[in-house]
Amino acid sequence: QVQVVESGGGLVQAGGSLRLSCAASGTISSINTMGWYRQAPGEQRELVATFTSGGGPIYADSVKGRFTISRDNAKNTVYLQMNSLKPEDTAVYYCKCNARRTPWGPRSDYWGQGTQVTVSS
Repeated sequence: QVQVVESGGGLVQAGGSLRLSCAASGTISSINTMGWYRQAPGEQRELVATFTSGGGPIYADSVKGRFTISRDNAKNTVYLQMNSLKPEDTAVYYCKCNARRTPWGPRSDYWGQGTQVTVSS
């Protein structure tokens, strides 16, 4: 199995910062991509930031210039540094890991349980 665990959410005032962490563990042969998504109440889950198969990150327009995704490949971990937070950033933030469990197996998506980020005005 592959486990994906997020941490670092919380309550912050508008203009503040938070740093989220996501670690993938378990039976992993290789990781293709890891990234962050979020879901606000009554809304669909949306991409926030992710590393692509080509290596470079992509960001949602709404977070460009404020959020930065980074990674530690040796630890199968990605981070999301969130600065200049706005109330509209309030959501449950999920980490997704696309990985193979064996060298010849298929790539599958593995999701974490989510971490709540609340930004007060």
